[in-house]
Amino acid sequence: MASPSRRKGPRSLALAGDEVADTLLAEDPLALLIGMVLDQQIPLERAFKSPADLKERLGGTLDVGAVASMDPDELAAIFSVTPALHRFPGSMARRVQELCRVVIDNYGGDAAAVWTSAQDGAQLLANVKALPGFGEQKARIFVALLGKQFAVRPPGWQEASSPFGEPGSFRSVADIDSREALGKVRQYKQQMKADAKATAKATPKAAPSSKAKAVSTPKAKVKATSKVKTASKTGAAAPAKASAKASGHG
Repeated sequence: MASPSRRKGPRSLALAGDEVADTLLAEDPLALLIGMVLDQQIPLERAFKSPADLKERLGGTLDVGAVASMDPDELAAIFSVTPALHRFPGSMARRVQELCRVVIDNYGGDAAAVWTSAQDGAQLLANVKALPGFGEQKARIFVALLGKQFAVRPPGWQEASSPFGEPGSFRSVADIDSREALGKVRQYKQQMKADAKATAKATPKAAPSSKAKAVSTPKAKVKATSKVKTASKTGAAAPAKASAKASGHG
């Protein structure tokens, strides 16, 4: 039986730019999770197309149990076949396998239970954050994606996904439901990078530390004092020798 999240979800998404891949993302919760895990350091279209490619390479079935129990080297080899499913196929193959094992151990093999089992937004965020490959920001983006495009909206979901759950925003994959929206999200990210670069450039460089001067001054004084003491000893010894010579000749 399909979970409520599957019935409320869209017939297709607009993340991979490929009809088959986007339909799989909308229909298969495991494919959606895998796409999110892979969405880093590569174009998002490639990341979200990779679940469909993985399914094809696995013989047409994307089975959580099969991936979880597969020999790690074999799975890494599948990820590495040209075109590779990620820029870092070996490490991402391990992460996807870890994800599948958590789904098996914690959710009985039902990937959708990650969100259908959550009673509120806080629990949903906690469930997602506990998955391999999901940091704080990615977890919030995924909660926003579920709320905006799959109608998974337990109480507090917008707070849990903040700021990505904000209506009408174009901050992340949660807001991409068309090619036009993709362009707006890309424009937003480019502006954020430009702003960050400008801020870093405008920030004045730190002045030389005053501690260095404070440390060098005592050393200089010590050296100067040492020279004075040496000179004093030398000066005092000379008159003494002269006096001794004088008394010897008399």
